[in-house]
Amino acid sequence: MTTVSPRSARLTFRALEPIHGMIYFTPHGPEMYRDLGLTDPRMMYFASRSAAFGPVAADVTVAAFFNFNPAAVRVALPAAWEIASPAAILRARLLAVDRSLRQAWNGDIADADVREAAGLARRAAERARERPQGRALFAAHAALPWPDEPHLVLWHAQTLLREYRGDGHVALLATEGLDGIEALITHSATGEVAAEVLRLGRSWSEQDWASGVDRLRARGWLANGALALSEHGAARRRAIEDRTDELTVYPYEAIGEDGCARLRALASSLAVRVIEGDLGFPSVLSERYRQAIQAESR
Repeated sequence: MTTVSPRSARLTFRALEPIHGMIYFTPHGPEMYRDLGLTDPRMMYFASRSAAFGPVAADVTVAAFFNFNPAAVRVALPAAWEIASPAAILRARLLAVDRSLRQAWNGDIADADVREAAGLARRAAERARERPQGRALFAAHAALPWPDEPHLVLWHAQTLLREYRGDGHVALLATEGLDGIEALITHSATGEVAAEVLRLGRSWSEQDWASGVDRLRARGWLANGALALSEHGAARRRAIEDRTDELTVYPYEAIGEDGCARLRALASSLAVRVIEGDLGFPSVLSERYRQAIQAESR
């Protein structure tokens, strides 16, 4: 195993993220879930991403997903499990992935680049599986069987790496004393994502959001006036992001800096094709992904 820098771990994760992230936007997902009887978009999201846990109570998903309004989760779960089993939902999700990547890559799902990228990403994900402690959502997905086809291996590997990183990030947010909505507000206050996008996307009311802003401002995280981090808040948020990168190094040590660079090179072209593959990405998110890919290529 060789040392990998936190920056390299972050860039490698971001290079592959569109390949995983499309599952939350592709029209093929709702098609598959509707066939099972799931018709509400929130139910589709919460059930499909937490199905790896099995038919858990809503509060398990509340804990793992962290920044969603618990009331929204409780409307969807456990009701979803009365409509379709977690196993059936997981099969539908993977079928949606298969159809989406076939569409984005014009059927080239087993060419040399896909196979090589899948092999590198799987090596990193397999190493992550050696340290599941404290990462419940990751561990649930890591317990699922590996798919056989290269494009599905690549997607599953990035799913594991994403949830591994996300579980570590959530732990750090909690350590800082932030609750779910406060974490969203600090994210928005960086200027990276509009407040309304995060508020509506996580089902929080305007009153909930305003209360969170007041709490953060009282604790010195936010500047007065427009929604922006104070000097203190910016330093603490940066520390969270930096430490998240540091905690994500371990899996990528399986492939080293050279392997990470190669994986980024392979993933960049594949990810662009996913972004351009008519899979429902919002324009704002597509632009963020493009900017990230350009940064990774430099």
